[in-house]
Amino acid sequence: MKKKSEKIFVLLIISLMFLLNFSYTFADTKAPTLISEAAFLMDNKTEKVLYDKNSDKKMYPASTTKIVTAILALENCNLDDVVTVDYDSIMAVPEGYSTANLQIGEQLTIEQLLQLLLIPSANDAANVLATHVGGSIDSFISMMNTKANELGLSNTHFTNAYGKHDPNHYTTAKDLAYIMKYCIKNQDFRKISGSASCTIASTNKYGPRKYTSTNQLVDPSNKNYYQFLTCGKTGFTTQAGDCLVSCSYKNNLELICVILGGTTVNGVSTRFSETTDLFEFGFNNYLLKQLTDSNSAISQIEVPNATHETKQLDLLPEKEIEALITKEQENEIFEPELHLQEKISAPIEQGSVLGKAIYKINGIEYEVNLTASHSVEKSKLFDILIKTLIILIIIFIIYKIIANRKK
Repeated sequence: MKKKSEKIFVLLIISLMFLLNFSYTFADTKAPTLISEAAFLMDNKTEKVLYDKNSDKKMYPASTTKIVTAILALENCNLDDVVTVDYDSIMAVPEGYSTANLQIGEQLTIEQLLQLLLIPSANDAANVLATHVGGSIDSFISMMNTKANELGLSNTHFTNAYGKHDPNHYTTAKDLAYIMKYCIKNQDFRKISGSASCTIASTNKYGPRKYTSTNQLVDPSNKNYYQFLTCGKTGFTTQAGDCLVSCSYKNNLELICVILGGTTVNGVSTRFSETTDLFEFGFNNYLLKQLTDSNSAISQIEVPNATHETKQLDLLPEKEIEALITKEQENEIFEPELHLQEKISAPIEQGSVLGKAIYKINGIEYEVNLTASHSVEKSKLFDILIKTLIILIIIFIIYKIIANRKK
């Protein structure tokens, strides 16, 4: 009886260990449940969507708007350009909105204004940049909407340069992710929006000033610090809730995350914890797999009418391409569809495009041109045969003509 009880106990322990292990594994693959009203996670390279919650719902972006202001300033100015703070830009910021307390007539560089814009989220800096770049705030807002149209964003519209609440100032989580994708192509944007703090040197109106970022994820001294975050921008209004658009890099994978309509629980904004949860979900479950190597043949063909030495031709991918796959697919071998030109014959120059390979993985197509690994020479034997055939035909025609004349 005792031995039977011991066996049952051992079986229970083993079963419990199995269940615990299963639960842990499942937790790694299960997408997190979020409080925020809208969220979006995608891979920057392939644009594969990894998480989507109300991503097409029109939302208020609050100060995440400032990434558009920043990129337009970066594209139209030099960092060392000097700007003088004007009266209208300062007075246009409503009471209660955060500012850097810029003074009328104060002179700062574009880089300093961008630091104030993206790190402490100063709304007066946004208006000063808008006036300088657009000539007026209204003209700059037109530039913002033009940029949104250029990026193909049909659910985004701006009415101001910093995110003041307005029913006609809106975007979506998905649109904001694509705006961020565009912005992070600029290295100055990455650097400034990824800084935990900034120091503004003495100006003609002020002594040195230091500011810390509103984004707790970039601050190593903050408990919400996330070491893989590269850049981001926060936002908040009563109507918009807590917002955050950010970018993170880990294990050769770069992800973009957007949180809109977040809230505060026990004094802590959920936008930070939910952003971290989404990034970890992405990194724990997906990876980039190299599909092609520019030095490795995808296929080999035999070229007709080519010399014996050159007729066997390797088809090389024009470039290296990577696909986003799940961790479970890591050891899978992916075969492409080959689409070759209808008539491939000698001569062929090395590097000539002879077709393309298409990989279809997880709903995304990855396409690469196939090129000739070496030059293919036309066979002289083939030329000799052709010439001989032509001569024989000519001789036959002459013979027929002579024969007809004799008759």
